[in-house]
Amino acid sequence: MEIRRTKEILERMIDVNDLRKGVTFTVDGSIYKVLEYSHNKPGRGNATIRVGLRDLRTGANIQRTFTSGDRVQDIRVETLTVEYLYNDGEFLHFMDTTTYDQYELRADVFGDDLLYLKENTQLDLSRYEEEIIDYVLPTNVEQKIVDAEVAVAGNTATGANKKVTTETGLKVTVPLFVNVGDTIRVDTRDGGYITRV
Repeated sequence: MEIRRTKEILERMIDVNDLRKGVTFTVDGSIYKVLEYSHNKPGRGNATIRVGLRDLRTGANIQRTFTSGDRVQDIRVETLTVEYLYNDGEFLHFMDTTTYDQYELRADVFGDDLLYLKENTQLDLSRYEEEIIDYVLPTNVEQKIVDAEVAVAGNTATGANKKVTTETGLKVTVPLFVNVGDTIRVDTRDGGYITRV
């Protein structure tokens, strides 16, 4: 029995050369997601693998260097599609759209991404051994504009724009024809305006 368990653990170990953006693994009791990866092979000696990581428990971004041949434990993460319910000030509350189970995640884990969430927004949560460790926002969201700066039409050679604020407090640069009360679609990857809805 112990031999089988050891074999299962070894099978889940991966070489650091196989780390790529998006891979999730555990080392030294922490769970990391790879944000960036670079491979450096000096003239002599072993190659080094430098990775930018996010600690999925603390939210901290760190840099770590491995030596070619090092191994880390690959983990399998389950994805749950959930609907955002509300923010109680400390935790965000979500409901699984299939099972109706409810989950909570610390609000500070989301950082500025919190501005993309409003009631009923659907997103994916990642779960590892019953612990919610990560989230994936939809690629775009629709939000209503509640405030807009006064912009003067005139300098259209550079494509005149103005700043607006959405119902969640998100600030977006939009074309002059977009007004308070309009609903806009925003790209969650860069916060850019896509279109008026």
